[in-house]
Amino acid sequence: MKNMENKKVKITVQTTVNATIENVWKIWTTPNDILHWNTASDDWHTTKAENDLKIGGKFSYRMEAKDGSFGFDFEGIYDTVKTNELIAYTMADGRKSIITFKQHGNKINISQTFEAETENTIELQKKGWQAIMNNFKKYTENF
Repeated sequence: MKNMENKKVKITVQTTVNATIENVWKIWTTPNDILHWNTASDDWHTTKAENDLKIGGKFSYRMEAKDGSFGFDFEGIYDTVKTNELIAYTMADGRKSIITFKQHGNKINISQTFEAETENTIELQKKGWQAIMNNFKKYTENF
């Protein structure tokens, strides 16, 4: 078991987006939009996104290397959904994540805290999840 010390370690990533809360929420939760921004690097992409945004609803995103060498399903069940404010979910492996959306003037701060997994280092996980957050910001501001 590599990096067992990661168990229950919480990582936070965040960004501030210049957009309305309605657009931020829509783009964060709409499967067609998720396909465009949900990637940690240019050599990966999300090929399928399903999202049943309600308490007890399931989400599933298929993430794959563009060269076809590797892929995985990122899945979970929603624990809390407060439109334009908060999303909390439990991932398929039991880890928890919470995302908050806070309006500050004409900008929206998005903060996501998640429990680290044990296969990759804390630094690698933070870098990957932050890259996805940065892609969300870029996509949303150019929408």
